Amino acid sequence: MRPIQLFQLAATQARWLSVRQDVVAGNVANVNTPGYKAMDVEPFSSLLDRMNEGNQTMAADSAMHLVSDDPNDAVKTEPVRDGVTIKPSGNSVDLPQELIKQGDIRSQFELNTGLVKSFHQMMMMTVKS
Repeated sequence: MRPIQLFQLAATQARWLSVRQDVVAGNVANVNTPGYKAMDVEPFSSLLDRMNEGNQTMAADSAMHLVSDDPNDAVKTEPVRDGVTIKPSGNSVDLPQELIKQGDIRSQFELNTGLVKSFHQMMMMTVKS
């Protein structure tokens, strides 16, 4: 069993939240685009499961990019849920649901940064002693 690296885990989640924020923002931006299919990213727990198995599939071809063999690996088409009215244009974006996702992403970012800040303060107190 490998030790848990809190800062690395927090950075990984922050990158995942950033990608999810971009995808959700794209959904909101395309709310009136005919034929647009709502998108979302795979759950963070799936990413953690792959990391814990030891076969990390992400690789960087540049310090600025993450790539995968499958271009649709992290982004998937969101299935149309019961109760979501499909607009005549074929658009499947549910604006209230996307706004709920935005709020969830924001609270996860705040939790992430709060935990890192607390852990950092705790480490600094032990160093000062």
